[in-house]
Amino acid sequence: MGKNNTKFLMQFAVLAIVLSAAIMVKEATSIPVCNIDTNDLEKCRPAVTGNNPPHPGPDCYTVARAANLQCLCPYKPYLSTVGIDPSRVRPLLANCGLNSPSCF
Repeated sequence: MGKNNTKFLMQFAVLAIVLSAAIMVKEATSIPVCNIDTNDLEKCRPAVTGNNPPHPGPDCYTVARAANLQCLCPYKPYLSTVGIDPSRVRPLLANCGLNSPSCF
């Protein structure tokens, strides 16, 4: 593995740890990632977890519409580390009336 790949993986590992910590602690300071505050991820969590996720609610629609979806593509491999099932992202976006980026 090249030096750049190792640095890239380390940055994402750190990001995954930070996102996980921010989500687990409700009072945590929100961290903006791709126009989404990490605390706002909770508004969509039910729709992207579990075997029979419910449809996203109005608060989740707001979060999804504000997100820079293409920006999220590099994070896809790390979504499961914060409890998000990557295979549920495309249906969530469709339910919000949004087109998924090609990576999802």
